[in-house]
Amino acid sequence: MRAAVFEGKEQIFHIVKEGETIGAVPVFSGKSFPANARAISKSHLLFFPREKFINLITNNPSLTMNILAVLSMRLREFTIQVENLSLKEIPGRLAAYLLYLSEEQGDKDVIKLNISKLQLANILGTGPESLSRALGNMKNRKLVEEEGTNIRLVNRGALESLAEDGKSSG
Repeated sequence: MRAAVFEGKEQIFHIVKEGETIGAVPVFSGKSFPANARAISKSHLLFFPREKFINLITNNPSLTMNILAVLSMRLREFTIQVENLSLKEIPGRLAAYLLYLSEEQGDKDVIKLNISKLQLANILGTGPESLSRALGNMKNRKLVEEEGTNIRLVNRGALESLAEDGKSSG
């Protein structure tokens, strides 16, 4: 999990999955990154010294292209996250994130929430109470059903509209 703390409030930027990289920006810029990473489950990490890594990618253009693809994808994700945080209300952010999880997990109608509600609130840039209200409202409107750590997307079309519009209409 990559996160930063601003004025005592944590903002989660990205949940890193198995096989993904962290710390690529400082490798290229030579400067520290303004966020930190924290394991939320048992993890094994590999560290590559900057000089050796630069040598490796200099001599392996296909590896360099793969790293550029990953960094481009992350930049796109961060751009969407900034848009969501600045332009969408909490229900729209939640709908967008649930649809993202559905796509990430294979376009399933039942998604597994693999993080805590507090972590989800931090991703969405809100507090746990506001998240609970937004989720409760979605359940009342029959958009989703909650079954433990699983969330069933009952009305995908309405969730897509909410995610696109960014505002709760009910």
